[in-house]
Amino acid sequence: MLKKLLYATLVVALLVGAIIYTKLGQFSAMEEVAESMVLPPETVTASTVIEDQWEQVIRATGSVVAVQGVTVSAEIGGRITQIIFESGAMVNAGDVLVQMNSSSEDAQLASAQAAAALAKSELARVRKLSRRDLAAADALDRAEAEVKETAAQVRMMRALIEKKTVRAPFAGHLGLRQVNLGQILNESAPIVSLQTLDPVHVDFSVPQREIARLRAGMPVRVTSDVAPDRIFRGEIIAVNREVDSVTRNVRIRALAGNPGGKLRTGMFAGVEVVLPNSRSVLAIPLTSVLYASFGDSVFVVDEEHNEQSGETEQVLRQQFVRLGQTRGDFVEVTEGLKPGDVVVDSGVFKLRGGATVVIDNTLAPKASLDPQPRDS
Repeated sequence: MLKKLLYATLVVALLVGAIIYTKLGQFSAMEEVAESMVLPPETVTASTVIEDQWEQVIRATGSVVAVQGVTVSAEIGGRITQIIFESGAMVNAGDVLVQMNSSSEDAQLASAQAAAALAKSELARVRKLSRRDLAAADALDRAEAEVKETAAQVRMMRALIEKKTVRAPFAGHLGLRQVNLGQILNESAPIVSLQTLDPVHVDFSVPQREIARLRAGMPVRVTSDVAPDRIFRGEIIAVNREVDSVTRNVRIRALAGNPGGKLRTGMFAGVEVVLPNSRSVLAIPLTSVLYASFGDSVFVVDEEHNEQSGETEQVLRQQFVRLGQTRGDFVEVTEGLKPGDVVVDSGVFKLRGGATVVIDNTLAPKASLDPQPRDS
């Protein structure tokens, strides 16, 4: 019985050893094939790093403010008899907006005019008598004073009647009507807002360290999401002399053209102040950068000699970089690259260092400093 058990064990061991030997041979063969197999080169698009001149700008966010803006209100009270404007209309300086009832003032004006006429007649009689020494000097003084007083009453009533007519103080765009026909207005009651929208003021703030670089007359570019395809151009007209003690920012006011009135008071706006001097930068397309939490990198294409084939190959080298400003489709590289380096500018997420590549820029995306997407 023992001999049979030993014999069976020996047979099983020989079978297991044969299987292991066969598998080890297969693995060794697979390893030799893998070592001899060469992956085909990856096709990529690439661009050469060149030195470019970028204009220097100071970016800020600001608010649109009307050059002239006021809420038109009633100077004196009264009942509205006519409303001669529509909400949102364009008006000229002096245009009548609201007419209030002035029947009481008209009657008082007629009474004052009659009193003024009587005072003039009385003055004429007193003067005639005075020339004949038939009137006292004080009578002539009283008659002249009466003429002046009645004339002043006439002017006052005419001024009151004029105030019953509310006019536009300057040309501009009206807002929403806040009164109705027949409404009795109190003194200073709001009627409608009036604003001049072309040009407009744009107020923004910049850090105190930028004050030395700013002055009146510098060009500015204003953008807003209300017109994403337009740039409103203007210039700085004033730099505040005070710095905010809390934020350490200084307020700047620019005057920008607003054809069509796209910009409205209170709107948020992006502002770029264009500085007079440009600077040299190394710029690469944004698509060249492989962003990661441990550092941003690019793939540089180097030419290396393959000793086995004897040919020159293009091999990738992963290079960590430090980035600066972004402009359009480009980003500035402050450290890690030099002029003349060739970097891959598309599909970097699927690449690895040491891989061979072939450059084909036939379908390369075109980067621009001022992209204008058609379907944005």
